[in-house]
Amino acid sequence: MPQLNPTPWFPIMMLSWLIFSLIIQPKLLLFTPTNPPSNKTTTTTRSNPWTWPWT
Repeated sequence: MPQLNPTPWFPIMMLSWLIFSLIIQPKLLLFTPTNPPSNKTTTTTRSNPWTWPWT
């Protein structure tokens, strides 16, 4: 049963972190969102109270 042999666990873990750090992470850091956030002025909307015709 190969999953019980702990010898290759550390090299496999280090290889996966190396792949993540050198290949995947730079691609994610270069991503620019299509709609960058902008400063918008907040407008307060005035709400009218409901009228209850049956009371």
